[in-house]
Order: sequence, then C-alpha cells, then structure tokens
Amino acid sequence: MSDMAAQATNRLDDMFARYRAEGKAALMPFITLGDPDCGTTLKLLLRLEEAGADVIELGVPYSDPLADGPVIQRAAERALRGGVTLEDSFRVARQAREQGARIPYVLFTYYNPVMQYGIERFFRTAAEAGFSGAIIPDLPYEESGPVREAADACGIHLVPLVAPTSEERISRITAEGRGFIYCVSSLGVTGVRESFDQEVERFIRQVKATTPLPVCVGFGISTPEHVKQFSAYCDGVIVGSAIVRKIEEAQPLLSDEATFEDGILQICDFVRQLRD
Repeated sequence: MSDMAAQATNRLDDMFARYRAEGKAALMPFITLGDPDCGTTLKLLLRLEEAGADVIELGVPYSDPLADGPVIQRAAERALRGGVTLEDSFRVARQAREQGARIPYVLFTYYNPVMQYGIERFFRTAAEAGFSGAIIPDLPYEESGPVREAADACGIHLVPLVAPTSEERISRITAEGRGFIYCVSSLGVTGVRESFDQEVERFIRQVKATTPLPVCVGFGISTPEHVKQFSAYCDGVIVGSAIVRKIEEAQPLLSDEATFEDGILQICDFVRQLRD
C-alpha cells in the first residue's frame, strides 16, 4: 500500500491515540531541511527517531521566514545557500521511509512555496512522500478553507497554530483543526526562552477546553525542565530552536567525515535528554 493510501489511518492519529491511552506526551523535534545538507537531514530523521523523537517537524528553508527567530533563520540561510528546495523535502522524506522510518513527519513551510508548487500537487506529493501533517504559519485562518480541503483530500492534516487571543477566535480556529492544535507559547517568533509564566498554562487549558484534538505547545521550549513542565498538561511538546542550535554548534564536526558521527551523536544526546 502506498503512503498516500496509508494516510487513511494517519500516523499522527495513531500515535496520539496510543499515547493518550498510555498517559504519555509526544516529543516533537523541529529540524531545518538541508542544514547543513540534505544527507545530514536524512541521517538526523533516522537517528532522532532512535533517540526518542515521536514526531519530527521538518522545516523547509524560506527567504522570508516571518515566524522564525534568529537561530532558525540562520539555519534556513545556510540551507538556501546550498540550493535546498521544497522538492528536496519530499525526496528526503521518501528516502527516510525507504530506510525504515516509522514515526509521523509534519512539513513546516510558508504559503508562497506551496502556492508556487500548486496546492493540490503539494499535498498529493507530501502524502506520497510519507508526511502526515503540514503547518503553514503565514496562512490566515480566514483564508485556509481551500487549502484545508486540498489537504483533507490527500489525508494530510493541516495543523493550525493558535496564539493567546480572544476565546471566540481560538474556538473558531480549533473547530477546523486537524491532527493536533499547535499552541504558540508566546507572541512573536520562535526562539529559546529561559522560563514561562502561569499564563501559558492557563492559555493551553483554555485551548484544550475547545477541542477533542491533541494540544501541543511550541516556541521557546529548550530544556528537559521545560519538557517536563509542559508534558504534565499537553499532549505534545515541540522543541525547535534549541535543537537547531545544537546542529549549528555541531557544524564543524558534521563537515568532516572523520567526526561526522560525533556531530550526530551530540545532537541525538540532547534529544535523549529531552526525552528522558
């Protein structure tokens, strides 16, 4: 059965149903496609799964990343200098599946590349490559209907982002959610933070009251302590900038064949710490 046909039982749905029954929260690392190159991204997809990742969010580098902070912006710039494209994300995901990857993948990209690629073609190709979800942070909720319909037709979950805002708007967004609800822990762009106040927990509980879907949190989560804190009341915890920064720090190791494995281990050890 093809990956597209397999989307009838979406990997995200299966994973969250299992984890909810077990009382577990999912760990969801974010990495940037092609940083430092697509071969390393492929290796990381496979090795992060071994290290305890439950879902991997794969970010497509974009020249105007409005939602991304400086760490992820630098990663995108490095990847773009290497000529990485949206098509590479499909190729790398297919290769990971061919090599035995089993966990769900969520593709993070901006709307312009999707529109240029063709909306229906984008979701069809993503499904065939083995993606279970997609996040398009600059797609306004009010304009997301046709995109969501195209995603639904291919068995891909268009995952909405919800920021602290009015209760009415949160309810409207979550009512049309798919896969899980991505709660943005703070207004602004992604980036490492030292701590979170009680308002974040209140916001997340407010979102959970509006939807039966799993509720996950991201933006700024960077330490095992943060993961433990949010795992107590979230279905999933997304760690982006902290992992991308580890990849950035490992660049000298990753650029040398003799030390490449040491660089991969350095990144995976950090993810294991988050998982444990």
